[in-house]
Amino acid sequence: LSFEAKVLLCFAQKDVFQLKDIEKIAPKEKGITSMSVKEILQSLVDDGMVDTDRIGTSNYFWAFPSKALHARKRKLEELESQFAESSQKKETLQKSIEKSKIGREDTAERAALIKELAALRQKKEQLKAEIDKYRECDPDVVEEMRQTNKVAKEAANRWTDNIFSIKSWAKRKFGFEESRIDKSFGIPEDLDYID
Repeated sequence: LSFEAKVLLCFAQKDVFQLKDIEKIAPKEKGITSMSVKEILQSLVDDGMVDTDRIGTSNYFWAFPSKALHARKRKLEELESQFAESSQKKETLQKSIEKSKIGREDTAERAALIKELAALRQKKEQLKAEIDKYRECDPDVVEEMRQTNKVAKEAANRWTDNIFSIKSWAKRKFGFEESRIDKSFGIPEDLDYID
């Protein structure tokens, strides 16, 4: 028997126990070391096989056979329901498959149409690739690029203006020469607004 099963056998007495009681009973009756009882008990509580409740300052544990029976009945009903649902789904899918096979019998005409469809799809992909090659000439794409360039130019001029403002402030505040500021911060000498 597993440790869990051995601990559950302790609850066959249909009584409520404290941890210290279980730690005394388990080694004597089931041969479980008292050091592993707490860990096994917590595992059983986590799995819902043993109930626990705190009353005052003590924790009490119990596992009645009727709870396990009811849990198994619920699980069985749930599985039967899932099975019935799955069977219904399977039947519906089988009918759908049979229905979709009508008119799709393998004939020479159908094979020719499938071959033609594959050729047309391939041609469509080739034409799409061709269109993508000339995408940069698309008036919408060109206009979008113009707008993007305009925004980028405005942003570059705004930052250039910010740099000039900071240089002017630094010259007034600290008395630095413009060439020294440019050299210290890696500002190119020919920095200017973009037209």
